[in-house]
Amino acid sequence: MATTSTARQTVTPDLAALKIRQQAAWSSGNYAIVGTTLQIVGEELCEALDLRSGSSVLDVAAGNGMASLAAARRWCDVTSTDYVPALLECARERATAERLSIEFMEADAECLPFDAAAFDVVVSTFGVMFTPNQATAASELLRVCKPGGRIGLANWTPEGFIGQVFKTLGKYLPPPAGARSPALWGTHAALEEMFGHEARSIRAEPKRFNFRYRSPDHFLDVFRTFYGPVLKAFAALDPAGQQNLRDDLHALIVRMNRSGDTTMVVPSEYLEVVIARR
Repeated sequence: MATTSTARQTVTPDLAALKIRQQAAWSSGNYAIVGTTLQIVGEELCEALDLRSGSSVLDVAAGNGMASLAAARRWCDVTSTDYVPALLECARERATAERLSIEFMEADAECLPFDAAAFDVVVSTFGVMFTPNQATAASELLRVCKPGGRIGLANWTPEGFIGQVFKTLGKYLPPPAGARSPALWGTHAALEEMFGHEARSIRAEPKRFNFRYRSPDHFLDVFRTFYGPVLKAFAALDPAGQQNLRDDLHALIVRMNRSGDTTMVVPSEYLEVVIARR
């Protein structure tokens, strides 16, 4: 009698194609509109890292510079990188307005153009977690961080609001087979897998950022217009699909809203991570 194999085949995603898609998504809209509202996360991460003046700090996938500005305010020597030039320009404008000295450089988080052990501290806030090749990105963070240095991360968790937003998007536009979820960066297990072999310690503390908007509809309008992944998801759907996605996201917001009035106050869990490098 013939037998059939039930063994699963490992699916290898096309990471290069996925990166092109993601870069196009983050280049669309204007993430700076959203990133500015997250500034407190960068400030709190710098405090958790106990940054000292004169420390060399690299901000990876910096967006419009929330952590870069926070580190520069603490008199650190900051290099801010991203692979979306328009976002770096927004960050540069913010630094200029505050008279902060920051070096800006276009760079891919999976192939950082720096020597090994070049920085005392390496940070990323809701940035490096979206890289297609997570293992390579983690290796790059470790490579450019000095022995005895620190890596600081802010990563959305799978269970939190933004994690659930991406889960909702995935119902309508499933990610490529075999692709790892960005929300894995918001789990202790994945952090240990990626960094444990080079870490003296990993502290990952659950924290909450409150999304405060005029209303659920206001949040949806802002994210649909300016937040690349949401903008691209809506653009890829027909009108019926767009309405269904909007309804699902609206229901998620209403379910998690804590305002008690017509405004929106939705807490979103993230992990504040401090890795002490060996």
